[in-house]
Amino acid sequence: ELQYLWEEWREKSGKLMREDYKEYVRLINQVAELNNFADAGEMWRARYEEDNFEQIAEDLWNQVEPLYNELHTYVKLKLEKMYPGRWDPNQETIPAHILGNMWAQNWANLYEDLKPYKNATLIDVTSKMVERGYTIMRMFEDSDEYYQSLGLGENRMSYTGPSIIEKPEDRIIACHASAWDFCDGSDFRIKMCTKITMTDYNTVHHEMGHINYYLHYKDQPLLMRGGANPGFHEAVGDTISLAVGTPQHLQLINLLEDYADSEEDNMNALFSMALERVAFLPFGYLIDKWRWDVFRGAIDETQWNSHWWELRSRYQKVSPPTPRSEEYFDPGAKYHIPADSQYMSYFTARILQFQFYKAMCVAAGEYDESNPQAKPLHKCNFYRSVAAGDKLKAGLSLGTSKH
Repeated sequence: ELQYLWEEWREKSGKLMREDYKEYVRLINQVAELNNFADAGEMWRARYEEDNFEQIAEDLWNQVEPLYNELHTYVKLKLEKMYPGRWDPNQETIPAHILGNMWAQNWANLYEDLKPYKNATLIDVTSKMVERGYTIMRMFEDSDEYYQSLGLGENRMSYTGPSIIEKPEDRIIACHASAWDFCDGSDFRIKMCTKITMTDYNTVHHEMGHINYYLHYKDQPLLMRGGANPGFHEAVGDTISLAVGTPQHLQLINLLEDYADSEEDNMNALFSMALERVAFLPFGYLIDKWRWDVFRGAIDETQWNSHWWELRSRYQKVSPPTPRSEEYFDPGAKYHIPADSQYMSYFTARILQFQFYKAMCVAAGEYDESNPQAKPLHKCNFYRSVAAGDKLKAGLSLGTSKH
């Protein structure tokens, strides 16, 4: 069944747009050339304001690759026991369709099957949210209150009025969560088909991060209303969603009970975080690496799909469940590819969010860099710390005005 769904998604999405994507590449490269760039990849990288950004991204990946490889090895061994005889254990890759996500970019859905300690406290608080009668509005109000507790201000306008926070029943919309700045200094909105789950609870806090960024640079000249680099916008919300999902915070807001803070509990909590945030790293990196190669013509269009799977195998160490020929266009099965939405920002945001998180923990007095064993960084909780909020606010208000 998993294999069927995996194949059909790509049959009904990416495969149908291959010819259109050829035209897209021609047109976006034409745009780049008219703006004095060699190709669209160079145009996208220019936003990072580093001449050697491609090498910087590669260096960042090389630094985190050993951690990813450790996670991959553990998950692969566990899955081999779950699916005995289904694939060659000497094969380095994991079949992409069994990793709990349509693109194998987030392995959080495998947590219950793979967690190191079976009897440790469950971190997913979805059932507790339902039990306590959480509504979608309550999720947004919680998020608004969190940012206000840091001294960042109220932003109720972003989830009321014309904003969309539930899936409409009278029409079809793109449900991909997003935050919108209408560039008039006062109209900011969220569009999200929210469900009452812990995953969406974290996503709400992430989207609110974009709104807070908009609010803090709204007085900058229009051309300077943006993230310091493309990764900053994603990193702000990711930092807060990272903090909100910690056991320490979930206990404080009464969504997590019976958490013993034992070695087993801590290991499971960190493992859960790794399945979501570490597992994503190679995917976040390779999406635009593939597009840069396509834009510069390094890969002939007759090899687009094979190059895609070459990168998936090399960096993610995943493989398709069935052979994939050039008849298919599997990159197109990922929303951001046909949507002309660059993706490297998600990779850089994954790096930046931990840097932001650490800086805010230090500012809040929740982490001592000279004595990290006194209170490990993952136990930091900067909720209600105006000092931590001031640290974040100082960067948000600059927009793109400082480089």
